[in-house]
Amino acid sequence: MQNEGVSEQQSLPIDIYYNKLLEWLIDRRHCQSKWQDLALVIREKINEAIQDMPAVDEIMQLLSGSYINYFHCERIVELLKISESATRNIFGRYSSKRMKDWLEILQLYEADNVGLAEASHMLIRNVNYEIPSLKRQIAKSQQTQRDCTRKESEYALNANNFKDKYHHICKQMGISGTDIRQELLLLLKDLPTLYDDIRGKTARLTDILYYYAAFVDFISPRKDESERQSKELCPVICHIIEHGNTSVYQWKTGNIPTLIINPDQVNENTDNAESSEINWDITGETSKDEGAIDGINFGDNIDYGENIDFGENTETIDYGENIDFGAGNIDYGDEQTIDFGDNDISSEVKIEEDSGDDGIAQGNDALTMLDYPQTRNNYIDEILELQAFLDQRLKEMEDDTNILSSNQFQSSRDILQRQSRDSVQAMKNQVDDIDSLLTSVKIQNLFLIKASPRYVDRLTESLQHKLKLSEKMQASCKALAERRQEAATLQSELEPKLDVIVTKTKQLQKQISEEISKKYDNRIVNIMGEVNSI
Repeated sequence: MQNEGVSEQQSLPIDIYYNKLLEWLIDRRHCQSKWQDLALVIREKINEAIQDMPAVDEIMQLLSGSYINYFHCERIVELLKISESATRNIFGRYSSKRMKDWLEILQLYEADNVGLAEASHMLIRNVNYEIPSLKRQIAKSQQTQRDCTRKESEYALNANNFKDKYHHICKQMGISGTDIRQELLLLLKDLPTLYDDIRGKTARLTDILYYYAAFVDFISPRKDESERQSKELCPVICHIIEHGNTSVYQWKTGNIPTLIINPDQVNENTDNAESSEINWDITGETSKDEGAIDGINFGDNIDYGENIDFGENTETIDYGENIDFGAGNIDYGDEQTIDFGDNDISSEVKIEEDSGDDGIAQGNDALTMLDYPQTRNNYIDEILELQAFLDQRLKEMEDDTNILSSNQFQSSRDILQRQSRDSVQAMKNQVDDIDSLLTSVKIQNLFLIKASPRYVDRLTESLQHKLKLSEKMQASCKALAERRQEAATLQSELEPKLDVIVTKTKQLQKQISEEISKKYDNRIVNIMGEVNSI
């Protein structure tokens, strides 16, 4: 019975948690608590012994590997017994100093099981620190590569976007972008051609003006029953149709100047030039991240001032006698007033500057109608007025089944009776064409360039800034590619080290288990814990 109990006990495995391995050995008095002091002495002897070793491949591999422990020393002694066999005497002892040194080291390791304690300590350190550290470094390298790859694509996209915006704006402005400032200044030569184009398109608005005047006259007739003239409603447009893009002097006085003294294109008082605001009612927003300069509008967003709600309601408009158009004045210009009330229409444009009676046009009077901001704004306001009128008429004419809508102009002028929705749409297209030309990015910037040389510098700086941002993004993309390559190189260096230390740790686990098993009559020893999942 006693033998059966002993046999059963020997068949039971010994389970030791790896983190408690050294503590377990010390508690069972296999090792001393001060084993590290003895290990330091042994380490010094190992450092001296490895200075003189035979050229055996396996020995060289052991010495060049990881930290040398007790089990390495055992293997080195076995190999030296072969290489130093010629130095063995008749008593079985070795006269070789190499052999004596390593035998002494092995004996010191075996005394008080210092070698077992040191190997256990090394196992715990590898599992708790060395292997996790290498894994963290590899994971960090992989994360760095992913981040760099993602940012590379973002930077490359941003670089292309900035470059595309640069080329797009240059294309809008009609320049190549080689010498931005000089090309922008040369664009001023295009203004006369653009003015001729505007004048030509304006000349085709005669029928539209007549239609507008007839409509206003029909819904708000004068007491004396006289017909309104187009120039009473849109004086600037009518002036350009009749006389062309004349000087402001001729617009004010009605006389052709005998001498025109053009103002300098480069105005020394830049602040005054820049304060001549163009009432475009256009707002352009540029991202601060792109380093845009305030005040430069590349025409991304266009807002024509207050929203005009034409609505979707197609109800009949009452044109009866009780319509009161005098409740509120409509302001279509800086000083021009159009009143649709019972009183006679008063169209007055006030320009306070005195041109004199000598026939000489100078200062603002020497500018053309489209060059001078005030008259240009009046022209734009009149274009917008026609545009709003035609928009409203199209809304009213949408419902062709409305009997009142088709018969309400029977007593009006012929031009009102013969208009269809298609003809009004054609009129609207003509006005829209002029509006799109006036609000184009190119002509907006040409107006500002002519008004202020500093604007040229700001516009040049803004365009160059986009190009610099593109180059900066490309440089960042290149730096990220180098960083990603460095991380990949580090990963390729760490992964073999991790494989080696994992292999050595598992081998060390097996050797420690076998060594402890010898002390307990070859019972199975299991070292438990994270060591089995590294």
